[in-house]
Amino acid sequence: MACILALDVGTKTIGIARATTDGCIPTPHSTLRRKGVRHDVARLMHLVEDLKVAIVVVGLPYELDGTEGRSARLARQIGEALGEASGVPIHYQDERYSTVVAEERLRMAGRNARRRKETIDQAAAAVILGDYLNRPDDSNSSQTD
Repeated sequence: MACILALDVGTKTIGIARATTDGCIPTPHSTLRRKGVRHDVARLMHLVEDLKVAIVVVGLPYELDGTEGRSARLARQIGEALGEASGVPIHYQDERYSTVVAEERLRMAGRNARRRKETIDQAAAAVILGDYLNRPDDSNSSQTD
């Protein structure tokens, strides 16, 4: 079965989560250490192929006023490069507060500070994917900005 991959792109890491296309619950997958756009996209391509990814959702860290800053431009750069390399549709999801929500969920699950730090990026990607899957159906059908 194909899956949907979500990316939480940061300056040092990329958190990854996945869900099956039948709407399964998003689950954290892994965290990649950033090594530059070209290298990162090459590693993500392996995941896209191995997991039979049908859609990639990239979190966009908008500023609080709704504008796109440096971090959002970096996320778009990764999304566009991955879309071009893979041919897989790329969707963008507002990810403001995803890390805060993920941190709280990990804390409530009893994860200690060290364990939270190890998994926060992939947990944030799972929040991004959950938000994407919970949008109205018509907004899941096309690329968004």
